Amino acid sequence: GWCPLSPTGAQTTQLLVDPPWRPVVLWDRVTLTCQGSGTTSATTWYKDVTRRWGQKGRDHFTVILSGTYTCERPGTGFSSLVAVSNDLLVLQVPARALLEGDTVTLRCRG
Repeated sequence: GWCPLSPTGAQTTQLLVDPPWRPVVLWDRVTLTCQGSGTTSATTWYKDVTRRWGQKGRDHFTVILSGTYTCERPGTGFSSLVAVSNDLLVLQVPARALLEGDTVTLRCRG
């Protein structure tokens, strides 16, 4: 027998953050990477939701301005939003899924 692919199994565009901590702060020298189907040259970046960003055609770049970023790849659509702040003091957690009972390292940084 066979099973049709469910919507949860569909490929989506993902926006990866390095270093992998949340909230994302500008002074961490953050690199954003857009992953999805298609070629790198088809990547479109957006800053503050509606404004096209000048990084079209690249799958990654280092952030130099605070704001909200997303990327789009044909066939897999838009990634989730990533907010990059310029706050002076932040309490950060690892940017991964956490489950009840997990041990978590927190970072207080300023």
